[in-house]
Amino acid sequence: MTMAQPAALVLVACPACLTGNRVPRERLGEAPKCGQCGAGLLDGKPVALDDSNFDSVVGRTELPVVVDFWAPWCAPCRAMAPAFEQLAGEFATRVRFAKLNTDASQAVAARFGIRSIPTLVLLHGGREMARKSGALDARALRQWLEPRA
Repeated sequence: MTMAQPAALVLVACPACLTGNRVPRERLGEAPKCGQCGAGLLDGKPVALDDSNFDSVVGRTELPVVVDFWAPWCAPCRAMAPAFEQLAGEFATRVRFAKLNTDASQAVAARFGIRSIPTLVLLHGGREMARKSGALDARALRQWLEPRA
């Protein structure tokens, strides 16, 4: 007789209220909602980050987090945005996608030493795991993320 193993839980930060939610790994694809405010946790859209919520979202999410450091005036950033959004949907249960406007959130951008945009930084457990500068199309972004996700 074997005892059932408890479900592996994954901590996911709510993008709306920043509450950390524990979600069974096998249920990540079932549109989990925040236990505090009811907002969708993994809706397949990039989360908007800024100086005030960056550490809460990244620190309360056990999934890898890929952050697009961008600015509204940057043409390559705007060109890459559709591919970034597309992959946010494809990787919704494996990687949290987020965007940080470097003009509006200079403290976080400085902390990560962002010198050019767009720059993608992959974080896991709050630690930088990989970095890529320059605009990528969906294929190149997928190739960069696949081995790391």
